[in-house]
Amino acid sequence: MKLVHQINVAFVLSLLFVLSITGVMIHYVLMDHFIGKEQEGLRTLGATLTASIEQQPVTATRAVPMEESELFPVSYATLSSGVQAIVTDQQGNVVSGTLPAAPVQAEAVTGMAAVEAGSLQNLWDGNDPRYLVQVNALPQGKLTLLTPVSRIKAIEQALLKRLILVFAAGAAVMLLFSLFITRKLIDPLISLREELKKVKNRRFAEVNLIRAGGEIGSVAQTVYEMAGELHRFNRVQKQFFQNASHELKSPLMSISGYAEGIRDGIFEGEDIRKGLDIILGESGRLRDLVGEMTLLAKLDSEEDIFRAVECDLAELLTEAVERVNPLLTVRKLSLHTEISADSGLILRADRDKLLQALLNVLSNAARYADRRIDIHGYVSKGLITLKVSDDGPGIPQELLPSLFHRFVKGKNGDSGLGLAIARAIVERCGGSITARNCPEGGAILTFEFPSAAG
Repeated sequence: MKLVHQINVAFVLSLLFVLSITGVMIHYVLMDHFIGKEQEGLRTLGATLTASIEQQPVTATRAVPMEESELFPVSYATLSSGVQAIVTDQQGNVVSGTLPAAPVQAEAVTGMAAVEAGSLQNLWDGNDPRYLVQVNALPQGKLTLLTPVSRIKAIEQALLKRLILVFAAGAAVMLLFSLFITRKLIDPLISLREELKKVKNRRFAEVNLIRAGGEIGSVAQTVYEMAGELHRFNRVQKQFFQNASHELKSPLMSISGYAEGIRDGIFEGEDIRKGLDIILGESGRLRDLVGEMTLLAKLDSEEDIFRAVECDLAELLTEAVERVNPLLTVRKLSLHTEISADSGLILRADRDKLLQALLNVLSNAARYADRRIDIHGYVSKGLITLKVSDDGPGIPQELLPSLFHRFVKGKNGDSGLGLAIARAIVERCGGSITARNCPEGGAILTFEFPSAAG
C-alpha cells in the first residue's frame, strides 16, 4: 500500500475512533443532564403543588382501593407535558377528586402514565427504571409526580442524531483537509524519490532541489547538496585519472627516450652519463609520485595506517623547520616562529604523518615566498591554531576553492599532491586546514586541531 493511502487510512480510523468515543461520552452526558433537569423540574412542581394543596382543602369525590395486581393506580391528572400526578391517602389508596386549579380530565384513566406494571410502592422505592418519581408529603397522604424516562431518551436521541450529523459533516471536512495536507506532504517525497533515482543512476548534474518545508525540506536540501558533492567528486575523479596519467607519462617518456637512445648508440661518452642521470632522476620522481598517490589512497581508505598518540606540535614544527632549512638557505628566505602557549601545543595525531603534512605546507610556502615565512601557533578555548604565512604572490583566486584537491598546483608546483596529502592527514587528526590570501600580499594556511592538554 502506498504511503499516502496508509496515512489516509490511519487518519480515517483514528477519526472514527475519536468520534465514536466522543459520541458515547456525549450520550451519557446528555442523559445525565436531561435527567437532572427533569428531576429538578419535578421537585419544583412538587413543592408548588404541595403548597397549593396545603393552603386549600381537597374535596375527595371518590376513593379507589389499591389492588396488588395493578401495575399502576388510576392516574389523577396530567399537569404538564409528560408529567403525571397521583394523590394517595394515609393508607396508600389512590384518591379521586379535583386538585386546585387542575380539574380531572375524562381521559385521565388512560393518560400517558397509564400503568402496565409495578405498583405505587415500587415507584416510591425507585425500583421502576422506566419512570422518574418525585414524592411529596401531604397532610392527607402523599403527592407522587412521575414522568417516563422514554420521553427523555427520545429527546436525547433526537439531539444526538443532530450531533451525529454535525460530526459527520465535520469528519467529511476533516477528511478532505487530510487528503489535501497528505498530498502536500507526500508530493515532495514522491519528487524526492525521482531525484534519488537520478543519484542511483549517477546522473548527479540532473538532480534538482525540491522545495518543501520542515524536515522534508531539510532532507531534500541534503540530497541536493549530496548530489552536488558527488558530481564534484566524479568530476575530480576523472580529472585525477587524467592528471595522474599525465604526471606518470612525463617521467616514463623521459626514461623510455633516454633508455632507447643509449641502447641504439645515439648517446656517446659523457652524454650517456647524463642520460643515465636523467633516467635515475625521473625514476626517483616517479617513485615519489607513486608513493604520494599510494599514501593518499591509504589515508582515504585504511584505518590502521593512522596511529594517533599525544604529541607536541611545537616539537614537530621545530623538526620540520630543520628539514626545510636547506631549501630556505638556497632561496635565501628567513623563517620566524612564534608559539604563544604556556602548556605547549599538545594534540593527538600520528606523529610521522603530521610531520609529513607540516613539511608539505612549509615546502609549499618556501617555493612561493619572496623573502620570509612566518609561523604563529597558539591555543584558544581548547583549540590549537597554527598559521603559516608567506610574502609571495598569493594564491590565484581560481585555485582557492580546489587548492587541496589532488593534482591541483600553481605555476611552480611539483606534483599537485602535497596539499591534498596535508589535508587528508590533518582531517584524520580531527582538525582542519584552510587557505586564504593576505590583504597585504602572500598566502596564509591555517591549521586547527582539538587540544589534548588537560
